[in-house]
Amino acid sequence: MSEMRTTIVRLLSNMASAKEIQQYLKRFSQLDAERFAVVKVGGAILRDDLDALVSSLSFLQQVGLTPIVIHGAGPQVDERMKAAKIDKKTVDGLRFTDAAGLSIVRQVSQQENLRLVEALQAQDVRATSITAGVFECDYLSKRKYGLVGKVDAVHVASIKAAIKVGSIPVIASLGETAGGQILNINADWAANELVKTLQPYKIIFLTGTGGLLDGDNQVIDSINLSTEYDELLRQPWLHSGMKVKIEQIHDLLMELPPSSSVSITRPDQLAKELFTHRGSGTLVRRGEKVLTVTSWKKLDLKRLKSLVESGFGRKLAPDYFQKTNLYKAYVSEHYRAALLITLEDGIPHLDKFAVSDDAQGEGLGRAAWQVMRSEMNQLFWRARAGNAVNDFYFDEADGCLKGEKWNVFWYGLDGWEQIRYAVDHCITRPATLKG
Repeated sequence: MSEMRTTIVRLLSNMASAKEIQQYLKRFSQLDAERFAVVKVGGAILRDDLDALVSSLSFLQQVGLTPIVIHGAGPQVDERMKAAKIDKKTVDGLRFTDAAGLSIVRQVSQQENLRLVEALQAQDVRATSITAGVFECDYLSKRKYGLVGKVDAVHVASIKAAIKVGSIPVIASLGETAGGQILNINADWAANELVKTLQPYKIIFLTGTGGLLDGDNQVIDSINLSTEYDELLRQPWLHSGMKVKIEQIHDLLMELPPSSSVSITRPDQLAKELFTHRGSGTLVRRGEKVLTVTSWKKLDLKRLKSLVESGFGRKLAPDYFQKTNLYKAYVSEHYRAALLITLEDGIPHLDKFAVSDDAQGEGLGRAAWQVMRSEMNQLFWRARAGNAVNDFYFDEADGCLKGEKWNVFWYGLDGWEQIRYAVDHCITRPATLKG
């Protein structure tokens, strides 16, 4: 326990607040052990970034979490085949695999698997090598692709046995037919089938880029598929490989519980992605549709009250809905995020922005904000000086006036008169949250 506490303290000082860390640890520890996370590791990460991967996996084990690791070995197979003077042949993006090729795929996959397991064990991390018995396959098309399999069934007994004793299962993407013929499987496909069977809370793809990149080669921090997917696919900068990855992630998440998510990040940023609201890399969620309404009567006020109180950790005034004239509300369909807007002297005012505890860090609040922002050309609001969301507000606002008790933010206001009105209104507006 002392080692675990030391690790958590180190994480706290480097990355996030105690509240954030405790929130995520509590959330993850409440899951069945095999439902925490599946981590898909590309062959290039094993080749180029093994130390960072081992360090991150070691950290997770120290805080009592056991991820399931599945890896590929594509670059290593390419190198070995080149040395053996075997030409690489791809069909529809898949490696055509004959008997000679399969021999190399099998050897390299097992070697890379053991290399990762041994590196983990050298750092006193409990890890179990699993190179067979998980993926039962049939031929994808023997004539077209050779000895390449499509997964018919996933057998998890060996995975559960490792997790039961607190050992990280490290799985190679090799399959077998019912008759025992070994087949090559695309590592992404194998990971997807494993995920569909285990339905983990977190799905993590570790890549060298550290996330999905936009048209300026900047990492996209979060994607809410329910509100952004169609628009994303229309972007001219979304090239074929990344587009396929987004489509695969979309199809995968649509088959999983709404709480599941895919994180794409670098090995050295894994803990930051898992344990902080800001995260690192790209977080992709199914998300929720954001509803826009103009009347309290169209909302479930009991659920909305519960959301606001959960998000702020304080009680809402009993007469809040009676005394507050709603202009617009943006509410996620499962009442896990909401923005409540009033109209003050003709200017939209953000009265409440609440995200439930279990949705913080998902990108749901940001998705709701973006829907609101697309419709609101002007807005002003206030936030307590110590509010953890102030960094986000500073990024979104055109201006801010800091005060001892309140910070007043705005965007789109027309001149000093409107700004002065906004500031005066925020400073004198009665509080509606108690405690």
